Amino acid sequence: MSQQEQIQFTATLQLIIPQVVDRMVKEYGLEASEAVGMLYRSQLYADLERESSKLWHLSPLALAELWHNEVTTGQIQYPEEA
Repeated sequence: MSQQEQIQFTATLQLIIPQVVDRMVKEYGLEASEAVGMLYRSQLYADLERESSKLWHLSPLALAELWHNEVTTGQIQYPEEA
């Protein structure tokens, strides 16, 4: 990945993460600070940080649902289009 592509990917994550946290707050009744910490500690976030995972293509709601599945079942089943 070129430096320009890395900058664009980082910017994309900076836009997506607050939206995912907002969905976690609205859908699952978490406090924003709690949601941020839980997201950053998740496997979902580790995978999202890898540009090659293409998870950043998913909607914030879909990402929040994937996070919830990880937390409640211990597993993440990514959609095929990710």
